[in-house]
Amino acid sequence: MIGRREVITLLCGATAWPLAARAQQAAMPVIGFLSPTSLDTFPDRLRAFHRGLKDTSYVEGENVQIEYRWADNQSERLPALAAELVRRKVALIATSGGLGVAFAAKAATTTVPVVFAAGEDPVRLGLVTSLARPGGNLTGINFFTGELAAKRLELLRELVPGAIRVAVLVNPANPPTTETTLRDVEPAARALGLQIQIFNASTSREIDAAFATLVRERPDTLFVGNDAFLQLSAGPTGPPGGRLGVPAIYSDREYAEAGGLMTYGSNIVDVYRQVGVYVGRILKGAKPADLPVVQSSKFYLVINAETARMLGLDVPPSLLSTADEVIE
Repeated sequence: MIGRREVITLLCGATAWPLAARAQQAAMPVIGFLSPTSLDTFPDRLRAFHRGLKDTSYVEGENVQIEYRWADNQSERLPALAAELVRRKVALIATSGGLGVAFAAKAATTTVPVVFAAGEDPVRLGLVTSLARPGGNLTGINFFTGELAAKRLELLRELVPGAIRVAVLVNPANPPTTETTLRDVEPAARALGLQIQIFNASTSREIDAAFATLVRERPDTLFVGNDAFLQLSAGPTGPPGGRLGVPAIYSDREYAEAGGLMTYGSNIVDVYRQVGVYVGRILKGAKPADLPVVQSSKFYLVINAETARMLGLDVPPSLLSTADEVIE
């Protein structure tokens, strides 16, 4: 028979457990994750981010919480979303999808740590003071996507040697990346004897207008600038993508997997794993000012041979031998 003292002990214990669980949950650090796209975009990158967190012993829902903010391809929302995360008093902010997000986070706070993934030189752009010692509240991964624009154009010409007219699609709402792309592509095109036509698009309506012109004028090839909005909208799975049917090159491997002709760039999925690792290190006490910006050193050429055949292209043996992956 249970006495009065035992009943009180049991009741107190039953009350204490939920309180303890709630206290433990409340004590979890909270990460802000800021993206210009949507939840269903680039799931491999998000999984890689979680893998990086796990590499540093953090698992969402167990010992860390994540507050996600998605701009749904509306870049004008980024400053408000970044400010919202700061008001939420997150322990740090991880940014996804390019420089616009990193700058929105930088403008929102000078104290909350920010871990970025940037395709441009973050020193030249003013995100950090140096690569070795960033010096402020930002650090991250530089995957050099913007600086590879000229190389992508050369690869596209090698795959389509008869090409003369190249459409270059850029996003004027992403000035740093657009300026870098045009700075590199224009002299490279002159050296290769190519004629380029610049198409600007920063909204779905402008993408549709640009593709209507492309369908009408039929360029020989398409160069898609390094921009999350453009890569999605002009990608092989994007609404206008299938209407053009011209050889196109992108920056990220995912587009070759989805049916794009060719990609050249860093392993972007691993970049987001590294972002997760840096987030974990900061949660453990490291300071962004002391964490060097990680620079990608390996770049991958991926060719979709099936798409090449559909476009009536013969991939030169030289490209096949140098490709890191050929998708059949």
